[in-house]
Amino acid sequence: MNKLIALAAALVVLAASALAHEAPRWRKAIALPELPGYVTLKCDFHIHTVFSDGLVWPTVRAEEAWREGLDAIAITDHIEHQPHKADMVKNHNRAHQIAKGLGDELKVLVVAGSEITRAMPPGHLNAIFLTNATPLETELWRDAIDAAHQQGAFIFWNHPGWERQLSNGVVRWHPEHTELLEAGKLHGIEVVNGRAYYPEAHRWALEKNLALLSNSDIHQPMHMDYQLHTGDHRPVTLVFARDRSPAALKEALFARRTAVYAANRLIGRAEYLRPIFERSVTLDRPTVKLPPRKAVLVQVSNASEVAYQLELVAAPAGCTAPARLTLPGQRTALLELKAAPPNTPVGDGTALTYRVANLLVAPDQPLVVNLPLTITPPAR
Repeated sequence: MNKLIALAAALVVLAASALAHEAPRWRKAIALPELPGYVTLKCDFHIHTVFSDGLVWPTVRAEEAWREGLDAIAITDHIEHQPHKADMVKNHNRAHQIAKGLGDELKVLVVAGSEITRAMPPGHLNAIFLTNATPLETELWRDAIDAAHQQGAFIFWNHPGWERQLSNGVVRWHPEHTELLEAGKLHGIEVVNGRAYYPEAHRWALEKNLALLSNSDIHQPMHMDYQLHTGDHRPVTLVFARDRSPAALKEALFARRTAVYAANRLIGRAEYLRPIFERSVTLDRPTVKLPPRKAVLVQVSNASEVAYQLELVAAPAGCTAPARLTLPGQRTALLELKAAPPNTPVGDGTALTYRVANLLVAPDQPLVVNLPLTITPPAR
């Protein structure tokens, strides 16, 4: 009898274990609006697996991306650095081949890529949209980049502010980067890598017309670096593509139609950040007539998941508005407006203007927006 009880208990444990492995797999969408004429693709173009110095199998990367609401990833294992080579077959194309099968099934675009891992200058660069990574394994870094360029690859500079790539502690643009840029062999730069934001890289991207990129550079399982259950998320590159195909993704990258989404902050050119904000935010009324001694509450809804941090620039003549206002992600906030007291100096503008502190169009330069509201102060 005791043996039967033990066997029954073992079967229960095995059944519970099987059910646990069959638990539902959930995808959390990244709530950001589409831009007119484009779809907003959420991407991570810097990811490692066990085929270089990562700690996970390639299919894990595809499923992580699906769970976190991404549309595209690039597997970019190192060409030169492969610490698991005693246990892994040396094949620079294999990680992409393995991940792509599950990616296709989950409708996540898995792009072929490699990290060209060289000392400064030029440092580490990623080449994506490769057709064959093997020719990149060559002694001279220029030959490696030429091999990628000949395949039509999109090439970008990785983590320019990483301590191992600094010159006497300073982020520096080298003549070799100018050489690549002028030859059409450098197309983007990581403005964000992991948790790090590089203002100098942001400035270079604008000055030199490079695509702004934001990637995880993940090596461990994603949940070990990001507390996903708390709403934490990896940095992503937003790509504004004509459709969800690999060809449209590649075209958008070469056209520099990108922005950065990392740590509740959007970074990019105003032509992309402004419509993101404007298509996220709606007010419950288009006009307000202020009474003499009573506040008026306007409901401001934010359909995106970014909590916009507003700082007042100017209010219409005769009106006072909050100096600071947070619009929580996917929530509705109250905007309190009042008539300015008699004899109070007020601005002479007609728009309710805020700067959005966490939307950067340049280093230390927030996007400035006018809320779509017409305000009529009381007669004096």
